[in-house]
Amino acid sequence: MKRAQDKVVIITGGASGIGRVAALRFAAEGATVIIWDVNQEKGEATRAELEAQVGRAAFALVNTTQPEQVQAAAQAAHQQFGRIDVLINNAGITRDATLRKMTLQQWQQVLDVNLTGVFVCSQAVAPYMEQQQSGRIINTSSVVGLYGNFGQANYAATKAGLIGLTKTLARELGKYNITVNAVAPGFIATDMIETIPEKVINMLKGRTPLRRLGTPEEIAAAYLFLASDEAGFVSGTVLSVDGAVTI
Repeated sequence: MKRAQDKVVIITGGASGIGRVAALRFAAEGATVIIWDVNQEKGEATRAELEAQVGRAAFALVNTTQPEQVQAAAQAAHQQFGRIDVLINNAGITRDATLRKMTLQQWQQVLDVNLTGVFVCSQAVAPYMEQQQSGRIINTSSVVGLYGNFGQANYAATKAGLIGLTKTLARELGKYNITVNAVAPGFIATDMIETIPEKVINMLKGRTPLRRLGTPEEIAAAYLFLASDEAGFVSGTVLSVDGAVTI
């Protein structure tokens, strides 16, 4: 039996990057995947890919910082598919600058999407999981949230905040048989890497004991494990997928 057979999975930021790869992986494992994203063109394209693969998928144009949109999308997902088994809070942005150069707008934009958006989505979906007495919430943190990073005070603060949020929700929701975990990726070879100079990429590889970048597929595999029945007693943890860069 496939590891996500018949599960209904919501992935925020699922139209591209790691989210898209995760959507395709969950579909391959038998899940119905619902993409929430702000990019309609890419979201619809990914939905079509998923439908071609498994026959059931959905896309909703959702800004995760807007509670009304999120509540409506959660209700629509539950009405259409009858349940919500997994929420992967994958959406995130960067607005890098050093402390002296970072504007309040840059600070707030990243907090709104990376931290408040996760709270909003979790708050909207949790009641449906409580009703069915089961569920998985997976938050995307980062190794930057564990040890910081130059020029990313806003991003690091949100990713560290997600760890605290994850542990708190794990305590609150455990009585409903809902697990809450975080994945902390290291340096991952996404499309953004293509804009980074080769010498910087080599530096990142050099800082990683495995001497390479991670792949989106490896992050998707971590999501899949935490969403699976095999991880039924794993909750409140942070799974670092970083090639040992943090040790």
